[in-house]
Amino acid sequence: GIRWMSSLEAKTEDESVKKPTAERLERLRKEKINRFRNQHKINIQGTDLPDPIATFEQLQREYKVHPKIMENIQAAGFQVPTPIQMQAIPVMLHGRELLASAPTGSGKTLAFCIPLLTHLKQPQNKGFRALIISPTRELASQTHRELVKLAEGTGFRIHMIHKAAEAAKKFGPKSSKKF
Repeated sequence: GIRWMSSLEAKTEDESVKKPTAERLERLRKEKINRFRNQHKINIQGTDLPDPIATFEQLQREYKVHPKIMENIQAAGFQVPTPIQMQAIPVMLHGRELLASAPTGSGKTLAFCIPLLTHLKQPQNKGFRALIISPTRELASQTHRELVKLAEGTGFRIHMIHKAAEAAKKFGPKSSKKF
């Protein structure tokens, strides 16, 4: 049928169908991200924070994570990042400091190992370039195992030092091993 309306009604109808402004689009984007964070129970504080990731594929697309690291993530059976990984990885890839808290088994080790290897870019013969200090041998062993798996095929050398005297002999200035 035909719809009859006055010119005044037509004017107000046209104004209500305006194109979204940049501010409105940004507000909608932020609302969507906040819903995503709430849905995954991600609590975050700070300013100018990077958006969380929803998939590991985003790491390669948006952050240029080494393809071999991405293969190793898939080979280890990780399909979807955990909430700590969703937010912590982008924060660290942006070079920001981070204090994170999550339950045991939530993926914290992978959450800091991926940005660590990504920042190092490639192996170099320039000595130790990253240091992870662990409060217990068990945690150090777990971190070492995960890093070895994650860095497989990239050329990075991952070492665990658990006795200072042995480390001085093994890696000291008179050693044949140069680190």
